[in-house]
Amino acid sequence: MADEQPGPDSALSTPTPSAAFLLSVLGRQIRDRVDAALHSEGIAVRHVSALGHLSRNPGLSYSELGRRAAVTPQSMQATLNKLEEIGAVERIGGGGRGRSARLFVTDEGQRLIDVGMASYAEVDQALTEHLGQDTLRELIPSLMRAFRAFAAAPEDR
Repeated sequence: MADEQPGPDSALSTPTPSAAFLLSVLGRQIRDRVDAALHSEGIAVRHVSALGHLSRNPGLSYSELGRRAAVTPQSMQATLNKLEEIGAVERIGGGGRGRSARLFVTDEGQRLIDVGMASYAEVDQALTEHLGQDTLRELIPSLMRAFRAFAAAPEDR
């Protein structure tokens, strides 16, 4: 008999489910849905995230983008290599001697951002169907407060 891992339903059967556990599982399910929608484009959520940072802050360097996305330089390098390969990001400058390349979103990159946002809109629609518009409207400010608290530096939490 294979080892069975507890699923989300096991947390729901406890008297008071853990909010952190439920948010973690729901977040993973949402990410999996969006990743599946992006798969046909050859990208994942991390690519749309990097493109979003660049569209809001054109001209960031690799290292600046990595810091904003809170990922290692190696991880960001791999993400950006893929985005350059598919023509979603343009690198300007660089070339050594301490000069860092500046990164910009191309028209293709903007199209991919739009695809990603449409995928999130589909998830929002599903959440609205399951929770109701009023509940979702009330939930968003609480989620934003939690997001800001966890986005703060560890010493500020």
